[in-house]
Amino acid sequence: MPETIAILGAGESGVGSAILAKKQGMRVLVSDAGKIKPEYQQTLEEYGIEYEAGGHTESRILAADRVVKSPGIPDKVPLIKKLHEAGIPVIAEPEFAAPFTKARHICITGSNGKTTTTLMTYHILSKAGLNVGLGGNIGKSYARQVAEENFDVYVLEISSFQLDGMYDFRADIAILMNITPDHLDRYDYKFQNYIDSKFRILQNMRPEDYFIYCGDDPVTRDELSKRTIIPIQLPFGFDREYRPGAWVTQEQFNIDINNNPFNMSIFDLSMQGKHNAYNSMASGIASRVLDIRKDTIRESLTDFQGVEHRLEPVIKVHGIEFINDSKATNVNSTWYALESMKGKVVWIVGGIDKGNDYSMLYSLVREKVKAIVCLGKDNTKIHESFYNVVDTIVDADSMEEAVRTSYYLAEINEIVLLSPACASFDLFENYEDRGRQFKNSVRNL
Repeated sequence: MPETIAILGAGESGVGSAILAKKQGMRVLVSDAGKIKPEYQQTLEEYGIEYEAGGHTESRILAADRVVKSPGIPDKVPLIKKLHEAGIPVIAEPEFAAPFTKARHICITGSNGKTTTTLMTYHILSKAGLNVGLGGNIGKSYARQVAEENFDVYVLEISSFQLDGMYDFRADIAILMNITPDHLDRYDYKFQNYIDSKFRILQNMRPEDYFIYCGDDPVTRDELSKRTIIPIQLPFGFDREYRPGAWVTQEQFNIDINNNPFNMSIFDLSMQGKHNAYNSMASGIASRVLDIRKDTIRESLTDFQGVEHRLEPVIKVHGIEFINDSKATNVNSTWYALESMKGKVVWIVGGIDKGNDYSMLYSLVREKVKAIVCLGKDNTKIHESFYNVVDTIVDADSMEEAVRTSYYLAEINEIVLLSPACASFDLFENYEDRGRQFKNSVRNL
Protein backbone atom coordinates (compact mmCIF):
# COMPACT_ATOMS: atom_id res chain seq x y z
CA MET A 1 0.00 0.00 0.00
CA PRO A 2 1.57 3.35 -1.00
CA GLU A 3 2.18 5.95 1.69
CA THR A 4 -0.52 8.64 1.99
CA ILE A 5 0.76 12.22 2.28
CA ALA A 6 -1.39 15.24 3.11
CA ILE A 7 0.14 18.61 2.28
CA LEU A 8 -1.20 21.70 4.05
CA GLY A 9 -0.70 24.88 2.04
CA ALA A 10 -0.59 25.11 -1.76
CA GLY A 11 2.17 27.68 -2.13
CA GLU A 12 5.67 27.16 -3.53
CA SER A 13 6.68 24.80 -0.73
CA GLY A 14 3.49 22.73 -0.70
CA VAL A 15 3.23 22.32 -4.47
CA GLY A 16 6.92 21.34 -4.68
CA SER A 17 6.42 18.73 -1.94
CA ALA A 18 3.36 17.40 -3.79
CA ILE A 19 5.33 16.95 -7.02
CA LEU A 20 8.07 15.05 -5.16
CA ALA A 21 5.55 12.87 -3.31
CA LYS A 22 3.75 12.04 -6.57
CA LYS A 23 7.06 11.18 -8.25
CA GLN A 24 7.87 8.82 -5.35
CA GLY A 25 4.58 6.96 -5.92
CA MET A 26 2.79 8.29 -2.85
CA ARG A 27 -0.92 9.09 -2.63
CA VAL A 28 -1.16 12.88 -2.29
CA LEU A 29 -3.79 15.39 -1.19
CA VAL A 30 -2.94 19.08 -1.19
CA SER A 31 -5.25 21.10 1.06
CA ASP A 32 -5.34 24.89 1.41
CA ALA A 33 -7.61 26.84 3.75
CA GLY A 34 -7.62 29.80 1.35
CA LYS A 35 -7.43 30.35 -2.39
CA ILE A 36 -4.79 28.66 -4.52
CA LYS A 37 -2.95 30.90 -7.00
CA PRO A 38 -3.89 30.02 -10.61
CA GLU A 39 -0.30 29.07 -11.54
CA TYR A 40 -0.09 26.56 -8.66
CA GLN A 41 -3.54 25.19 -9.48
CA GLN A 42 -2.41 24.64 -13.07
CA THR A 43 0.77 22.86 -11.93
CA LEU A 44 -1.19 20.52 -9.64
CA GLU A 45 -3.58 19.69 -12.48
CA GLU A 46 -0.70 19.07 -14.92
CA TYR A 47 0.79 16.55 -12.48
CA GLY A 48 -2.60 14.96 -11.76
CA ILE A 49 -2.39 15.82 -8.06
CA GLU A 50 -5.62 15.97 -6.06
CA TYR A 51 -6.21 19.26 -4.24
CA GLU A 52 -8.82 21.22 -2.32
CA ALA A 53 -9.12 24.93 -1.54
CA GLY A 54 -11.16 27.09 0.82
CA GLY A 55 -10.98 24.62 3.74
CA HIS A 56 -9.64 21.26 4.91
CA THR A 57 -11.39 17.89 4.82
CA GLU A 58 -10.20 16.91 8.30
CA SER A 59 -11.17 13.23 8.05
CA ARG A 60 -8.89 12.76 5.03
CA ILE A 61 -5.98 14.71 6.53
CA LEU A 62 -6.25 12.76 9.80
CA ALA A 63 -6.11 9.54 7.75
CA ALA A 64 -2.70 10.46 6.25
CA ASP A 65 0.50 8.64 7.20
CA ARG A 66 2.40 11.95 7.29
CA VAL A 67 1.57 15.64 6.86
CA VAL A 68 3.86 18.22 5.22
CA LYS A 69 2.96 21.64 6.62
CA SER A 70 3.59 25.08 5.14
CA PRO A 71 5.86 27.10 7.46
CA GLY A 72 3.19 29.82 7.58
CA ILE A 73 0.75 27.59 9.53
CA PRO A 74 1.24 27.88 13.32
CA ASP A 75 1.25 24.77 15.54
CA LYS A 76 -1.60 26.32 17.56
CA VAL A 77 -4.10 25.80 14.70
CA PRO A 78 -6.75 23.25 15.84
CA LEU A 79 -6.11 20.87 12.91
CA ILE A 80 -2.37 20.72 13.72
CA LYS A 81 -3.18 20.02 17.38
CA LYS A 82 -5.47 17.16 16.30
CA LEU A 83 -2.70 15.70 14.11
CA HIS A 84 -0.24 15.82 17.03
CA GLU A 85 -2.81 14.20 19.33
CA ALA A 86 -3.36 11.44 16.75
CA GLY A 87 0.40 10.82 16.60
CA ILE A 88 0.61 11.69 12.89
CA PRO A 89 4.03 13.18 12.01
CA VAL A 90 3.80 16.83 10.89
CA ILE A 91 6.97 17.84 9.06
CA ALA A 92 8.48 20.68 7.05
CA GLU A 93 9.36 20.56 3.35
CA PRO A 94 13.17 20.14 3.86
CA GLU A 95 12.57 17.21 6.25
CA PHE A 96 10.34 15.55 3.65
CA ALA A 97 12.61 16.14 0.63
CA ALA A 98 16.13 15.52 2.01
CA PRO A 99 16.01 11.67 2.01
CA PHE A 100 15.50 11.71 -1.77
CA THR A 101 18.81 13.42 -2.61
CA LYS A 102 22.47 12.58 -1.98
CA ALA A 103 23.49 16.25 -2.34
CA ARG A 104 25.41 18.18 0.32
CA HIS A 105 23.46 20.86 2.18
CA ILE A 106 24.58 24.32 3.25
CA CYS A 107 21.83 25.57 5.56
CA ILE A 108 21.58 29.19 6.63
CA THR A 109 19.41 30.53 9.44
CA GLY A 110 19.35 33.53 11.77
CA SER A 111 17.17 36.50 12.64
CA ASN A 112 18.95 38.78 10.14
CA GLY A 113 21.06 38.42 7.02
CA LYS A 114 20.07 34.90 6.04
CA THR A 115 18.61 35.78 2.63
CA THR A 116 21.60 37.88 1.58
CA THR A 117 24.04 35.25 2.90
CA THR A 118 22.15 32.47 1.10
CA LEU A 119 22.18 34.34 -2.22
CA MET A 120 25.82 35.37 -1.76
CA THR A 121 26.89 31.77 -1.05
CA TYR A 122 24.92 30.54 -4.06
CA HIS A 123 26.52 33.27 -6.20
CA ILE A 124 30.06 32.20 -5.19
CA LEU A 125 29.42 28.48 -5.74
CA SER A 126 27.72 29.10 -9.10
CA LYS A 127 30.64 31.25 -10.20
CA ALA A 128 33.00 28.46 -9.17
CA GLY A 129 31.17 26.12 -11.55
CA LEU A 130 29.54 23.89 -8.94
CA ASN A 131 26.27 22.13 -9.78
CA VAL A 132 24.29 24.00 -7.12
CA GLY A 133 20.62 24.52 -6.23
CA LEU A 134 19.08 27.39 -4.27
CA GLY A 135 16.01 26.88 -2.10
CA GLY A 136 14.47 26.55 1.34
CA ASN A 137 12.72 29.75 2.27
CA ILE A 138 13.73 31.47 -0.96
CA GLY A 139 13.20 30.99 -4.69
CA LYS A 140 12.09 27.70 -6.22
CA SER A 141 10.88 24.94 -3.90
CA TYR A 142 13.69 22.69 -2.63
CA ALA A 143 11.40 19.63 -2.84
CA ARG A 144 10.55 20.37 -6.46
CA GLN A 145 14.23 20.69 -7.31
CA VAL A 146 14.90 17.32 -5.64
CA ALA A 147 12.09 15.87 -7.80
CA GLU A 148 13.14 17.43 -11.10
CA GLU A 149 16.85 18.34 -10.90
CA ASN A 150 20.05 16.57 -9.88
CA PHE A 151 22.19 19.05 -7.95
CA ASP A 152 25.36 18.13 -6.06
CA VAL A 153 24.98 20.92 -3.47
CA TYR A 154 21.99 22.85 -2.13
CA VAL A 155 22.20 26.27 -0.49
CA LEU A 156 19.08 26.52 1.66
CA GLU A 157 17.69 29.45 3.64
CA ILE A 158 15.94 27.85 6.60
CA SER A 159 13.49 29.70 8.86
CA SER A 160 12.75 28.83 12.47
CA PHE A 161 9.28 27.68 11.38
CA GLN A 162 10.85 25.16 9.01
CA LEU A 163 13.35 24.04 11.66
CA ASP A 164 10.44 23.31 14.01
CA GLY A 165 9.28 20.62 11.57
CA MET A 166 12.74 19.10 10.95
CA TYR A 167 13.86 16.04 12.94
CA ASP A 168 16.14 13.73 10.93
CA PHE A 169 17.46 16.36 8.49
CA ARG A 170 21.20 17.02 8.66
CA ALA A 171 23.18 19.99 7.36
CA ASP A 172 26.74 19.42 6.13
CA ILE A 173 27.49 23.10 6.71
CA ALA A 174 25.23 25.06 9.09
CA ILE A 175 25.38 28.85 9.25
CA LEU A 176 23.77 30.79 12.12
CA MET A 177 23.90 34.53 11.45
CA ASN A 178 22.57 35.81 14.78
CA ILE A 179 19.60 35.49 17.15
CA THR A 180 17.50 38.47 18.19
CA PRO A 181 13.89 38.49 19.44
CA ASP A 182 11.64 37.75 16.46
CA HIS A 183 8.39 35.86 15.81
CA LEU A 184 7.84 35.71 19.57
CA ASP A 185 4.10 35.50 18.90
CA ARG A 186 4.77 32.00 17.53
CA TYR A 187 6.94 31.03 20.54
CA ASP A 188 4.63 31.85 23.49
CA TYR A 189 6.52 35.15 23.83
CA LYS A 190 9.48 33.21 25.28
CA PHE A 191 12.81 34.15 23.72
CA GLN A 192 14.42 30.85 24.82
CA ASN A 193 11.87 28.90 22.76
CA TYR A 194 12.93 30.87 19.68
CA ILE A 195 16.64 30.34 20.50
CA ASP A 196 16.05 26.59 20.85
CA SER A 197 14.32 26.61 17.47
CA LYS A 198 17.29 28.28 15.76
CA PHE A 199 19.74 25.81 17.32
CA ARG A 200 17.86 22.93 15.69
CA ILE A 201 20.02 23.80 12.65
CA LEU A 202 22.74 21.75 14.45
CA GLN A 203 20.74 18.58 15.02
CA ASN A 204 22.21 15.33 13.66
CA MET A 205 25.49 17.03 12.62
CA ARG A 206 28.67 14.96 12.71
CA PRO A 207 32.25 15.76 13.84
CA GLU A 208 33.35 16.22 10.20
CA ASP A 209 30.58 18.79 9.50
CA TYR A 210 30.94 22.57 9.95
CA PHE A 211 29.13 25.12 12.09
CA ILE A 212 29.68 28.75 11.02
CA TYR A 213 28.38 31.41 13.43
CA CYS A 214 28.72 35.06 14.44
CA GLY A 215 31.17 35.30 17.33
CA ASP A 216 29.99 38.86 18.01
CA ASP A 217 26.41 37.78 18.79
CA PRO A 218 25.98 37.59 22.60
CA VAL A 219 22.90 35.34 22.43
CA THR A 220 24.71 32.77 20.27
CA ARG A 221 27.82 32.90 22.48
CA ASP A 222 25.76 32.43 25.64
CA GLU A 223 23.88 29.48 24.16
CA LEU A 224 27.08 27.83 22.93
CA SER A 225 28.41 27.91 26.49
CA LYS A 226 25.46 25.71 27.57
CA ARG A 227 25.67 23.13 24.78
CA THR A 228 27.99 20.43 23.49
CA ILE A 229 28.75 21.31 19.86
CA ILE A 230 29.73 18.34 17.70
CA PRO A 231 30.67 19.87 14.28
CA ILE A 232 33.81 21.92 13.63
CA GLN A 233 33.21 25.51 14.80
CA LEU A 234 34.14 28.43 12.52
CA PRO A 235 33.18 31.82 14.03
CA PHE A 236 33.32 35.23 12.36
CA GLY A 237 33.23 38.80 13.67
CA PHE A 238 34.88 42.20 14.07
CA ASP A 239 37.99 43.45 15.86
CA ARG A 240 39.40 40.14 17.04
CA GLU A 241 41.04 37.34 15.10
CA TYR A 242 38.98 34.18 14.71
CA ARG A 243 41.36 31.42 13.66
CA PRO A 244 39.97 29.26 12.21
CA GLY A 245 37.21 31.57 10.98
CA ALA A 246 36.87 35.09 9.59
CA TRP A 247 37.25 38.61 10.93
CA VAL A 248 37.41 42.25 9.92
CA THR A 249 40.06 44.43 11.47
CA GLN A 250 41.71 47.67 10.34
CA GLU A 251 39.55 47.77 7.20
CA GLN A 252 40.76 44.33 6.08
CA PHE A 253 38.50 41.34 5.47
CA ASN A 254 40.18 38.05 6.50
CA ILE A 255 39.38 34.34 6.31
CA ASP A 256 41.76 31.72 7.68
CA ILE A 257 40.97 28.02 7.60
CA ASN A 258 43.67 25.34 7.83
CA ASN A 259 46.34 28.07 8.11
CA ASN A 260 45.58 29.15 4.54
CA PRO A 261 44.78 32.88 4.83
CA PHE A 262 42.63 34.92 2.45
CA ASN A 263 42.18 38.68 2.68
CA MET A 264 40.84 41.69 0.79
CA SER A 265 39.96 45.31 1.55
CA ILE A 266 36.46 45.76 3.00
CA PHE A 267 36.07 48.66 0.54
CA ASP A 268 36.19 46.13 -2.32
CA LEU A 269 33.10 44.31 -1.05
CA SER A 270 30.15 45.09 -3.32
CA MET A 271 27.80 45.17 -0.31
CA GLN A 272 28.91 47.85 2.13
CA GLY A 273 27.93 48.24 5.81
CA LYS A 274 28.72 46.18 8.89
CA HIS A 275 25.76 43.82 8.41
CA ASN A 276 26.94 43.00 4.89
CA ALA A 277 30.47 42.35 6.12
CA TYR A 278 28.98 39.68 8.40
CA ASN A 279 27.10 38.19 5.43
CA SER A 280 30.28 38.20 3.33
CA MET A 281 32.31 36.54 6.09
CA ALA A 282 29.76 33.74 6.53
CA SER A 283 29.47 32.99 2.81
CA GLY A 284 33.25 33.32 2.39
CA ILE A 285 33.94 30.74 5.13
CA ALA A 286 31.43 28.27 3.63
CA SER A 287 33.12 28.69 0.24
CA ARG A 288 36.61 28.07 1.68
CA VAL A 289 35.31 24.94 3.46
CA LEU A 290 34.34 23.70 -0.02
CA ASP A 291 37.82 24.62 -1.33
CA ILE A 292 36.54 27.33 -3.68
CA ARG A 293 39.49 29.24 -5.16
CA LYS A 294 40.37 32.51 -3.45
CA ASP A 295 40.20 34.44 -6.73
CA THR A 296 36.64 33.23 -7.30
CA ILE A 297 35.60 34.29 -3.78
CA ARG A 298 37.26 37.69 -4.18
CA GLU A 299 35.59 38.28 -7.56
CA SER A 300 32.18 37.09 -6.29
CA LEU A 301 32.23 39.31 -3.20
CA THR A 302 33.18 42.23 -5.44
CA ASP A 303 30.39 41.82 -8.01
CA PHE A 304 27.49 40.39 -5.95
CA GLN A 305 24.28 42.37 -6.44
CA GLY A 306 22.06 42.95 -3.39
CA VAL A 307 18.69 41.54 -2.45
CA GLU A 308 15.49 43.27 -3.53
CA HIS A 309 13.68 44.95 -0.60
CA ARG A 310 16.83 44.92 1.58
CA LEU A 311 18.33 48.43 1.84
CA GLU A 312 17.49 48.83 -1.85
CA PRO A 313 17.98 52.37 -3.20
CA VAL A 314 14.92 53.38 -5.23
CA ILE A 315 15.42 56.89 -6.69
CA LYS A 316 16.14 60.44 -5.59
CA VAL A 317 13.25 62.91 -5.87
CA HIS A 318 14.27 66.58 -5.59
CA GLY A 319 17.39 65.60 -3.67
CA ILE A 320 15.53 63.27 -1.25
CA GLU A 321 16.74 59.65 -1.36
CA PHE A 322 14.18 56.84 -0.99
CA ILE A 323 15.37 53.47 0.34
CA ASN A 324 13.28 50.27 0.35
CA ASP A 325 14.06 48.04 3.34
CA SER A 326 10.70 46.26 3.41
CA LYS A 327 12.46 43.00 4.23
CA ALA A 328 13.27 44.41 7.69
CA THR A 329 10.49 42.56 9.49
CA ASN A 330 12.11 42.72 12.94
CA VAL A 331 13.71 45.36 15.18
CA ASN A 332 17.27 44.11 14.71
CA SER A 333 17.05 44.39 10.91
CA THR A 334 15.86 47.96 11.30
CA TRP A 335 18.75 48.65 13.72
CA TYR A 336 21.20 47.67 10.96
CA ALA A 337 19.34 49.82 8.44
CA LEU A 338 19.35 52.94 10.64
CA GLU A 339 22.95 52.33 11.64
CA SER A 340 24.01 52.43 7.98
CA MET A 341 22.18 55.69 7.14
CA LYS A 342 24.50 58.60 6.37
CA GLY A 343 22.01 61.49 6.75
CA LYS A 344 18.84 62.55 8.54
CA VAL A 345 15.98 60.07 8.10
CA VAL A 346 12.20 60.13 7.78
CA TRP A 347 11.44 56.60 8.92
CA ILE A 348 8.38 54.63 7.73
CA VAL A 349 7.67 51.92 10.33
CA GLY A 350 4.86 49.59 11.43
CA GLY A 351 2.75 46.57 10.60
CA ILE A 352 1.96 43.50 12.68
CA ASP A 353 3.96 43.67 15.91
CA LYS A 354 5.52 40.30 16.80
CA GLY A 355 6.28 41.17 20.41
CA ASN A 356 8.77 43.91 19.47
CA ASP A 357 10.98 45.67 21.99
CA TYR A 358 11.93 49.00 20.37
CA SER A 359 14.25 50.14 23.17
CA MET A 360 17.39 48.97 21.32
CA LEU A 361 16.60 51.59 18.64
CA TYR A 362 16.28 54.61 20.96
CA SER A 363 19.83 55.99 20.69
CA LEU A 364 19.98 55.50 16.90
CA VAL A 365 16.54 57.04 16.38
CA ARG A 366 17.48 59.99 18.60
CA GLU A 367 20.63 60.52 16.53
CA LYS A 368 19.30 59.96 13.00
CA VAL A 369 15.50 60.15 12.73
CA LYS A 370 13.78 63.52 12.32
CA ALA A 371 10.25 62.15 11.84
CA ILE A 372 8.36 58.84 12.01
CA VAL A 373 5.53 57.85 9.67
CA CYS A 374 3.53 54.90 11.06
CA LEU A 375 2.14 52.44 8.55
CA GLY A 376 -0.02 49.82 10.25
CA LYS A 377 -3.55 49.19 11.42
CA ASP A 378 -2.55 49.65 15.06
CA ASN A 379 0.33 52.05 15.70
CA THR A 380 -0.21 52.49 19.46
CA LYS A 381 3.00 50.72 20.50
CA ILE A 382 5.16 52.79 18.12
CA HIS A 383 3.66 56.04 19.46
CA GLU A 384 4.19 54.87 23.05
CA SER A 385 7.76 53.78 22.35
CA PHE A 386 8.98 56.92 20.55
CA TYR A 387 6.89 59.89 21.75
CA ASN A 388 9.80 60.98 23.98
CA VAL A 389 12.42 60.30 21.30
CA VAL A 390 11.10 61.98 18.12
CA ASP A 391 9.05 65.19 17.94
CA THR A 392 7.07 64.30 14.81
CA ILE A 393 5.11 61.02 14.64
CA VAL A 394 2.24 60.75 12.14
CA ASP A 395 -0.02 57.93 10.93
CA ALA A 396 -0.74 56.83 7.36
CA ASP A 397 -3.49 54.48 6.17
CA SER A 398 -1.84 53.38 2.91
CA MET A 399 1.60 53.16 1.34
CA GLU A 400 0.75 55.98 -1.04
CA GLU A 401 -0.13 58.25 1.90
CA ALA A 402 3.00 57.17 3.84
CA VAL A 403 5.29 58.00 0.91
CA ARG A 404 3.61 61.34 0.20
CA THR A 405 3.73 62.35 3.89
CA SER A 406 7.40 61.33 4.17
CA TYR A 407 8.24 63.31 1.03
CA TYR A 408 6.73 66.49 2.56
CA LEU A 409 8.53 65.90 5.88
CA ALA A 410 11.96 65.33 4.28
CA GLU A 411 14.27 68.00 2.93
CA ILE A 412 17.03 68.00 0.33
CA ASN A 413 19.92 65.58 1.14
CA GLU A 414 17.73 63.65 3.60
CA ILE A 415 16.52 60.06 3.37
CA VAL A 416 13.08 58.43 3.42
CA LEU A 417 13.63 54.91 4.75
CA LEU A 418 10.96 52.19 4.66
CA SER A 419 12.20 49.80 7.36
CA PRO A 420 9.03 48.53 9.07
CA ALA A 421 10.47 46.32 11.90
CA CYS A 422 7.14 44.46 11.67
CA ALA A 423 5.38 41.82 9.60
CA SER A 424 3.34 43.05 6.65
CA PHE A 425 0.14 41.03 6.75
CA ASP A 426 -2.18 43.73 8.13
CA LEU A 427 -2.10 45.91 4.99
CA PHE A 428 -0.09 43.85 2.45
CA GLU A 429 0.20 40.31 1.08
CA ASN A 430 3.82 40.02 2.21
CA TYR A 431 6.99 42.11 2.53
CA GLU A 432 7.56 41.90 -1.26
CA ASP A 433 4.13 43.41 -1.93
CA ARG A 434 4.87 46.12 0.65
CA GLY A 435 8.24 46.90 -1.00
CA ARG A 436 6.77 46.99 -4.51
CA GLN A 437 3.99 49.33 -3.39
CA PHE A 438 6.62 51.59 -1.81
CA LYS A 439 8.67 51.72 -5.02
CA ASN A 440 5.59 52.38 -7.16
CA SER A 441 4.41 55.16 -4.83
CA VAL A 442 7.86 56.79 -4.89
CA ARG A 443 7.96 56.70 -8.70
CA ASN A 444 4.48 58.28 -8.81
CA LEU A 445 5.49 61.30 -6.73
